[in-house]
Amino acid sequence: MKTRSEATPPNRFTRRHFLTSTLVAIVASGTSRPSGATPTSEPPPPGATLGFDTYGMKTMSTEDGLRELAKIGFDSVALDCNVHCDAEPENLPPARRADLRKIATDCGLRLTAIMGLPSPSFDDQQHAAGLERLKVLAQLAHDLDPAQPPLVNAGLAGRDPWEKMKPLFVRRVADWVKVAESSDITIVVKPHRGTSMDRPEEAVELFKQLGAPQRLRMCYDYSHFALRDMPMVDTIQVALPWTGLVEIKDVAMENDRAVFKLPGETKQIDYAALIRQFHEGGYRGDYNCEVSAMIFTKPGFDYLAAARTTYANLAPAFPAAGVPRVKRT
Repeated sequence: MKTRSEATPPNRFTRRHFLTSTLVAIVASGTSRPSGATPTSEPPPPGATLGFDTYGMKTMSTEDGLRELAKIGFDSVALDCNVHCDAEPENLPPARRADLRKIATDCGLRLTAIMGLPSPSFDDQQHAAGLERLKVLAQLAHDLDPAQPPLVNAGLAGRDPWEKMKPLFVRRVADWVKVAESSDITIVVKPHRGTSMDRPEEAVELFKQLGAPQRLRMCYDYSHFALRDMPMVDTIQVALPWTGLVEIKDVAMENDRAVFKLPGETKQIDYAALIRQFHEGGYRGDYNCEVSAMIFTKPGFDYLAAARTTYANLAPAFPAAGVPRVKRT
């Protein structure tokens, strides 16, 4: 496997400020500028956003959720658009999409990502249906923010070893990329513990085998690498040139099983160090906090209480890292 210094990241990202971020990351890692990249005079954005995911928001409307998350203090929101969720595309006619866009703007929130794409399937009919779903999500992304469409956050799933599943992922994700390119959106895929792609190196391997497409990025979430003899600094070094989204939650071992916790709950992950390393490497995207289904499916779960606790846990990490937060303007 190649080292980071040997890797050649794509020469630009989808969003305007990602070009500068990539060039900063390249300089920081000591590599030369990729072939075809052009300098930019636009300065990098001053900071990043701290966001929260509506994954687990089952008791209120998306409109109310945006308002409440803004009151708590978050800068951004990722929407759960899976089937049976309030924000699934079928529940959002044009007028409601316009309302959500206005609410986000009025509240100073960035809509940074949406979820809802089925995992790759061996079945050709299911795969075709998934591609149609991706087109629907792409349209939703543009309707929610025409200037900076949210990322489409997807999981690859699978239980078989990486080498066995890799040919399927390469074949199916290649089709995703074609839709992303024609729809002007970006997809992020997350290495996820307990699934076939569970290491950042494997995601990088996928990207390279697909020709390093500019519309395909990594979603980095250290909770999937923690407690696995995978030091945070090393995983970030591998992931950073390819990262389009950072997600945050905690993990603990209970009865020899990894159990996800609220972001910042265990105090075992140094989020200031995580944010500092990403920032110094040029990342200027979202740090989005996620509440696992292991938590929100428990009786008595309170979405807003979880959001408030999460904000209190994570907000201090930004000044501790020396990284400013930015609001939507």
